[in-house]
Amino acid sequence: MGLPSFETLNQLARAMTARVTQGISPHAQIAAWTDWISHLCRAPGRQLELALRVGVSTARLARFACNLETGQESERPFSPHNDHRFAGPEWNKQPYVFWEQLFLAQEDWWRAATREVRGMTPKNAERADFLTRQWLDMFSPSNVPWFNPVVIARTIEEAGANLARGAANWLEDGLRTLALEPAPVPDGFRVGEDIAITPGEVIYRNDLVELIQYKPATADVIAEPVLIVPAWIMKYYVLDLRSHNLVNYLVERGFTVFMVSWRNPTPADRDIAFDSYRTSGILAALAAVNSVLPGRKVHACGYCIGGTLLAIAAATMARDGDDRLASVTLLAAQTDFSEAGDLMLFVDESQIAFIEDMMWDQGVLDTRQMAGAFQALHSNDLIWSKMMREYLLGEREPPSDLTVWNADQTRMPYRMHSQYLRGLFLENRLTAGRYAVEGRVIALKDIRQPMFVIGTETDHIAPWRSVYKVHLFTDNELTFVLTNGGHNAGVVSEPGHRGRHYFVATRAPDGPYVDAETWLAHARRDEGSWWPEWVRWLEGHSAKGRTTLPNMGAPQHGLASLGPAPGQYVWER
Repeated sequence: MGLPSFETLNQLARAMTARVTQGISPHAQIAAWTDWISHLCRAPGRQLELALRVGVSTARLARFACNLETGQESERPFSPHNDHRFAGPEWNKQPYVFWEQLFLAQEDWWRAATREVRGMTPKNAERADFLTRQWLDMFSPSNVPWFNPVVIARTIEEAGANLARGAANWLEDGLRTLALEPAPVPDGFRVGEDIAITPGEVIYRNDLVELIQYKPATADVIAEPVLIVPAWIMKYYVLDLRSHNLVNYLVERGFTVFMVSWRNPTPADRDIAFDSYRTSGILAALAAVNSVLPGRKVHACGYCIGGTLLAIAAATMARDGDDRLASVTLLAAQTDFSEAGDLMLFVDESQIAFIEDMMWDQGVLDTRQMAGAFQALHSNDLIWSKMMREYLLGEREPPSDLTVWNADQTRMPYRMHSQYLRGLFLENRLTAGRYAVEGRVIALKDIRQPMFVIGTETDHIAPWRSVYKVHLFTDNELTFVLTNGGHNAGVVSEPGHRGRHYFVATRAPDGPYVDAETWLAHARRDEGSWWPEWVRWLEGHSAKGRTTLPNMGAPQHGLASLGPAPGQYVWER
């Protein structure tokens, strides 16, 4: 008779630890430091280099300090590299400028120290560097009130009123967090009233999605409709913010637009599979669109993980001879995850097992845990600078439609998120020829429809060079656009937005591969938003001429209006 298993006890212990660490595996952190220290101890050359760097940095700081004392002009020995923490003119005065340089010298040393040592795994080197930056950011002089000249000047100017406001802000936020209550929606940013207001009707609903059909804004329409599949890691209305939004832009130019709105899962939905988002999401929505507009091919567009799923669905349809798609557009969506950016710091067997045990206990990946991981990637701007501004300067950040949407977070079902992390992030099956749908492997190269792919220059979730790798795994006509901005701001930048530009180039079907840097050197650069470029591309891949306005829904197929947009699922928090 075998011994009893106590694995459930192990899972429970890990799950409780994960709740404290917000899903970050202590083992992954310890392994990174152990790997770094053990290899550094056997690298006398690197040790001498680091010791020499200390001496050089000390000499540079001493010379800078002497120049400050004698009033001589002196270039700062360490550049802040667009660091907004030290952007104020107050940091140019003594002694604050020296404290800034002393801190940046430490950052410079640790950046060199945590560089990969021969024999060390690259991921552990990246983790050691990341963890070091997290600790250094915490103790930056900009985060210490009596070292921060902006805080000191404001406190003197307002006789401490800023600190009183900051204390009130801190107490308000703390009590709300303890009560597990979301922040109130600011006036002027209410869903269905101020944002997500493009007119439309919900024409289909199942346990996972609602499908919104937007009302035409032109006398006639382009024959092929557009079906948009947003990520379920966020609410759909990021593409329907205010009046200047992507949905409204398409409708005003004669497109019939359908939008998937995902339901926010609860612990009861823990066993929803990743493939259910394809079958009950994309395929169900596509069938509804086909019922409204029978015989019409569909321009499909996927955003972020919605784009990854759309690529999987399109490859599966191509394998099975299903040609209902007219084109495929991917917005900041990865298909290859070998270089998936900063999020890969949180992905290995130890880390995923830790997250799985936490989700096993909760049934979902909670919104606070997900938000914490994203905030850690940019702790300077999203954590420490925000705390200094709100709790010491007493200034609340003015709301915007994008920040209000970003606070309207969603959860991830246990089974789905585990399959996503393992199958794509950890094992990269889709581009390794090992991703199976319904028991058979799919390949992106089977997709023959033209593709329009967007990458954004400062995307830390889907780095543009990773997005660009879709060129390696497809042979179809592919137009790639690189726009400035980040994962969200770069995508939702409307025409007229100041400071926007993009690069664009098209690969012919079966054309040769061009690496990302060569592509960038030869791509055409245009000023402004990429939206008009996409509209021209969609029009060029649509039937000539326009057709009569479509019906709202398909009552003959049971697709009558279930209520006005934005629907019901968008309200679930």
